[in-house]
Parts: sequence; structure tokens; C-alpha cells
Amino acid sequence: MRRQRSTIRDVARRAGVSVTTVSHTFSGNGVVNPATQARVRAAATELGYHPDVVASGLRRSRLGVIGLVLRPAVGAEPQQIQDVDYFPRFAGAAALTSLAHGYALMLVADPTVPQAPTTAWACDGIIVTDPVEGDPLIAALRAGGMPYTLVGADVADPGDPHIVDIATALITDRVLEHLAACGAQRIALVVGTDPIEWNTATEQRYRERVPEEAQIVLSVPERAEPDEGAVAADALLALPLPPDGVYCMTSDHARALVDRLVARGVRVPEDVRVVCGSDAERLRGISPEITAVDLQPQALGRQAAAELLRQLEPELALAVPAPEHGTLVVRASTAG
Repeated sequence: MRRQRSTIRDVARRAGVSVTTVSHTFSGNGVVNPATQARVRAAATELGYHPDVVASGLRRSRLGVIGLVLRPAVGAEPQQIQDVDYFPRFAGAAALTSLAHGYALMLVADPTVPQAPTTAWACDGIIVTDPVEGDPLIAALRAGGMPYTLVGADVADPGDPHIVDIATALITDRVLEHLAACGAQRIALVVGTDPIEWNTATEQRYRERVPEEAQIVLSVPERAEPDEGAVAADALLALPLPPDGVYCMTSDHARALVDRLVARGVRVPEDVRVVCGSDAERLRGISPEITAVDLQPQALGRQAAAELLRQLEPELALAVPAPEHGTLVVRASTAG
């Protein structure tokens, strides 16, 4: 049989105090001397009692929970984020920053997607990574007056005041400069198709930096099969003048692209230098290891949590180090 849950009255009887004293002990309201607090907490522990945090949060109009929506990366198969270094590192840093200031961080589904859970609406605020162009979630957050922070801009609204800068143009500059310094003269871009700043701003900066007659751009959907990277390699090799440098945005496609180049007898990096736009485990441990951008997910996670915490607690003096944008982890694919 299921054991009946202890109540605040049970705790009050066990501790020999009033219900109000128990309530003040757990809420922090009122004045309860330390000895009495200790007795109340000991009684609660013996009875297995804990306050109803949801009811308490509703009364205070705050639950103490920050929601994290990973979009557009988390689609029909959320487990895919486990294979990308960026998301676990980002979430871990954001969670620790939130916890240090009395908030929990919870990964939640985008509540604007049909049939999605609506848990996000119970949170005190939401962090949204990689908002899509004209993002309906941002519109819903604004309409509901919920505090939010964006990691990267909605490209349709770059002036939003709650954006954590991901420095896409600067990163693109660093990659192009690194490839050129390694000897690449014909640099191709293999970019994703999601309408997010990371893709659109990268392509825009690439086209600004590379002469029009030398531009080579292939678009591959982020959630396409990894073998699409191999297809991209074949397409690049089929050009009258194949590139000698490639900036491939996603790790799945970069790995498949390099493996196909090698399988076709192309030497990496002697013939083609390759940089991936986001570091991941699959880029390491297999020869040749692939040079990648360190997107600074931990620093961005701390920044995102801090920005949202400042909205929730305006008096909070919270400073976190800025990311070192444009850092490259140089490996064999460009280090020949």
C-alpha cells in the first residue's frame, strides 16, 4: 500500500510548535530562532515531509526554476544532443551558475510545438539557444511577459535586448584566416540550412570576405544523414577547380567529408585543409583528427544564466568572464 504523505500539521505536532512556525521555517518568512528551526527540520526529516514547492512557488509567483530550450537542435530525436560537445557543456555551466544563485535549471521542450509538454510555462524564465528566424517561441515569451535570454540572435530581430553574443562573424574571420595561413587559396563553405544566426551570419561573413568568383557554398541540412558530408565531398571534388580548404559547420558532416576525401586518395591536410565549426568527440581519435572551433559553450552557458538571473533578481551583482570567441583547436586536418 502507498504510504500517506506527511503534512505540515504532522510536523508541527512532532516538533511541538505551531503550523505557522513550520511554515516560516521552510519559507524564510517571519522570525524563528535557530534551535526551533533545527527541531522543526529534524521532525520533517523523521516524517519524510517536504514543502510543496509548486504551491509555494505559485504563492510567491516564483518557482526557482529556469527553463532551457535547446532549439532548433532538439527535434524529433533529443538524444542527438549527447553526441555534440556543445550542448552538455553549455547546459552544465548554465545549471551550475543558476544553482549558485538559488535556481534550478531544467531542460524543457519548446512549448510552441504542437503536442509538446507545456512544462516550460511553469518556469520563472527561459534560456533559448539558437533561436530560429521569426521564432514563435520568442513571440510567445514576450506576449506572456516571461523573462528570457537568447543565445544567438533571431536573425529577423537582431536588436533584441536579451541576446548573448555568439560572435559568428569574428569566428568566421578566424577560420578563414587560419585556413589561408595554412596555405588554402580556394576555400569552400559547407553550411547548414536551419534559419539561425550560426548559419546565416557565417555564410554572410564568408561572402563578404571571399571574392565572388571564388565562392563555393554547399548547403546540407543539420539533421541529414551524416553520409551527406561524403556527398558534399564528392560534389567538391567534382568541381573544375576543387577547393584546397573547407569550412564545414557541423561535426557529423565534417567527419564524413574528411573520411570520403581520404578514401578517394585526397591528402588531408596536404591537398585539402578542413576546419569544423563546432568541436565534438567524433572529430578526435580517428585519423586525421579534425581542427575545430571551440564555441566556448561553458562561458556562453554562464553568460546566458547570468543574464537571465539579472532579469529575475535585478539587485543581483553577477559578473561572469566573457568567452574567448574565435578559439581554434588545431589538429591534423590543418596542421600539416
